[in-house]
Amino acid sequence: MYNPTVARLTYRALLGRRRALILFLLPAMLLAISAAIRVLNGADDQAAADVLGGFALATMVPLIGVIAGTGAIGPEIDDGSIVYLLSKPVKRPTIIFTKLIVAIAVTMAFSAVPTLIAGFILNGNGQQVAVAYTVAALVASITYSALFLLLGTVSRHAVVIGLVYALVWETLFGSLIAGARTLSVQQWALALAEKVTGGGLVTSDVGLPTAVVLLVAVTVAATWFAGQKLRRLTLAGEE
Repeated sequence: MYNPTVARLTYRALLGRRRALILFLLPAMLLAISAAIRVLNGADDQAAADVLGGFALATMVPLIGVIAGTGAIGPEIDDGSIVYLLSKPVKRPTIIFTKLIVAIAVTMAFSAVPTLIAGFILNGNGQQVAVAYTVAALVASITYSALFLLLGTVSRHAVVIGLVYALVWETLFGSLIAGARTLSVQQWALALAEKVTGGGLVTSDVGLPTAVVLLVAVTVAATWFAGQKLRRLTLAGEE
């Protein structure tokens, strides 16, 4: 299910000069903000939770997920180079699964790792805040990558749609409309973070069992649909 050649090509595409600059920018901002807050306010558990929840999980993780998820396959479909890959003796589910693994790895590396470092900078992991938000970033990275990889296979405007979801639905509607939070990857991930901290500083509007089921279901469904879309694209190309 994992093809090293496909993975190498996908890593090369995702970590090209332009995308790498964007991928490094958001974590750098998080670390700079965290360092400034620590210097000005000292160790503060509430400030750590606010920064990691408000910027790292709510903004940085989904944006990096958009870049990695859509970038793993979208550009190849847009410029037609996917035909070359599909002509090789590699199973279509293997292509999707490999690209998903790469997208997850990139998203985790550029979001979960900086989140952990930022948490230790802010309050030295007081009340397990750094670990809690790192766990949330890790699980959110998986689901975001699957969702945005699916978007990359079904639409030429995947980046725009992904940004609308990340910035409008997750951030704006999620903060204003209670019902929208139930359908938010961010809230599902926060349910695991809440479990780590024991509540208080980190809370979620979704219960842990529901969150786990939704995270798994959405990830599996998005990956399956992406594979089906790629299969149909192959048949259309052959015809």
